[in-house]
Amino acid sequence: MFPEFTLRYARLPEHFFERFDPVSVPAPRLVAFNRPLAEALGFDLDAFDEARAAEWFSGNVLPEGAEPVAQAYAGHQFGHFNPRLGDGRAVLLGEVTDREGQLRDIQLKGAGMTPFSRGADGRSPLGPVLREYLVSEAMHRLGVPTTRALAAVTTGERVFRRVPEPGAVLTRVASSHLRVGTFQYFAARDDVEAVRILADLAIERHYPELQNLPDLQGLEQGERYLALLEAVAGRQAALVAKWMGLGFIHGVMNTDNCAISGETIDYGPCAFMEAYSPTTVFSSIDDQGRYAYRNQPWLAQWNLARLAETLLPLIDADQERAVERATAVLEAFVPRYEAEWLAVFRAKLGLVQEEEGDRELAEALLEAMEAGGADFTLAFRRLSEAVEEDAPALLERFENDGALRAWLPRWRERLAREGADAAEIAARMSAVNPLYIPRNHQVERMIAAAAEQDDFGPFEALREVLAEPFTEQPGRETYAEPAPSTEKVFRTFCGT
Repeated sequence: MFPEFTLRYARLPEHFFERFDPVSVPAPRLVAFNRPLAEALGFDLDAFDEARAAEWFSGNVLPEGAEPVAQAYAGHQFGHFNPRLGDGRAVLLGEVTDREGQLRDIQLKGAGMTPFSRGADGRSPLGPVLREYLVSEAMHRLGVPTTRALAAVTTGERVFRRVPEPGAVLTRVASSHLRVGTFQYFAARDDVEAVRILADLAIERHYPELQNLPDLQGLEQGERYLALLEAVAGRQAALVAKWMGLGFIHGVMNTDNCAISGETIDYGPCAFMEAYSPTTVFSSIDDQGRYAYRNQPWLAQWNLARLAETLLPLIDADQERAVERATAVLEAFVPRYEAEWLAVFRAKLGLVQEEEGDRELAEALLEAMEAGGADFTLAFRRLSEAVEEDAPALLERFENDGALRAWLPRWRERLAREGADAAEIAARMSAVNPLYIPRNHQVERMIAAAAEQDDFGPFEALREVLAEPFTEQPGRETYAEPAPSTEKVFRTFCGT
């Protein structure tokens, strides 16, 4: 059933990983399987057998050709550097080539204690597995670069975190699991050659246009690695701008959760903001608000600075010159991100043409939303109904609509210069402003049903709704609504 494995990472020098077989579980049961993703990866679905799949996706049986490894990496966690993290509960089975010719990692998360577990049990509770499955697939449907979920398996064991919970294993698919922290692991050991190997691997897998840069342009070798830093910065700028446009709060933007590919990785304490407030924080361990919604762009730049530090010996043999060149790339991140942010919010406002006052127009709406306590997602969604006149569905989202009413004429005046009719503008706004997101209370309901009652009906229902986030789904209106006061979620928890 599995496509053929390409063992690219397992063929690197052995200090890049620890060889590790998943720890078997007593009673694996397949509770979710992503057939469209499996098809795209090249799985033979005609040979699909649920019981056999449960054995594979739990780690009880290794697919033919797999050589599992736990990857080594370091990381700044809430600003504090840990030189040795690594896959403490995950195992990379290998890479497969999908039907579009792209290499994709297949990883089991929750596969047992590895050499990097640091005394932890290496397991995952069911709740975080279902959260990551649901939210990562929703992000994919929302057009955000992300790791994806192929399968979820319950293990027949109990995992103890805040409370005992059923254990589970997630099968995660990624363009790669190379992180800023992977580079930091070797830089902290002054292993410049290992950093070079990683940089070349990142270029090969994610930025192949840079492979022949010196040969094509007659440039110094270091230009390629400087170009790698610039390319990663560009993808991070675009990624975080998309997060901001959805009200998404990652919650744990440590350097070990910053993927070189530009994909969103690790959905531990993540959440989607409801009432707009730029200081919103959900993660139970983020006491200082380091990873608040408004801080995400700054943290992305901070993480890129840590990547730049690891690449300095490759960029230029003269350290002072290397720092100068890398700093120029990091400083360019700010205008690059701002351009990405503005492009996202122009689209949300129905704007195609570019005018100088567009940023102020977007920021003024956000200020009106904050003053009115408006739901971020629904305010933007219902804005499309107010292109020509005030819409009750929009106004009712504001506890105080005074600032909004003052803003709407300015927006309509700006729209008038677009040269498009109201229906066209409304249609393109509805294509980028979702109606359905993984709302925190719905995710918690789904987890409770599965963990406490072994009822996966709410999971399947929510997954089905989120597969079409931009489309009105009659009869499912409650899925679009913010949490009632009795179900508001103020804190989210990591599964480790």
